[in-house]
Amino acid sequence: MAPGIGSLLIIAVIALLIFGPKKLPEIGKAFGSSLREFKNATKGLVDDDEVKKVEDKKEEVR
Repeated sequence: MAPGIGSLLIIAVIALLIFGPKKLPEIGKAFGSSLREFKNATKGLVDDDEVKKVEDKKEEVR
């Protein structure tokens, strides 16, 4: 079951109350950069797997 707009709004209000309006942009920026870093790292793992599969297929052909 996906969260609805109301649930997301409640979470945002609670986060605003806990962290305050000055901290939220910093937290969002840190979360975004962490997510970007994770995405790049997992993309590198997938690329490595694809290269290995291609190399394995080349060896099978020989």
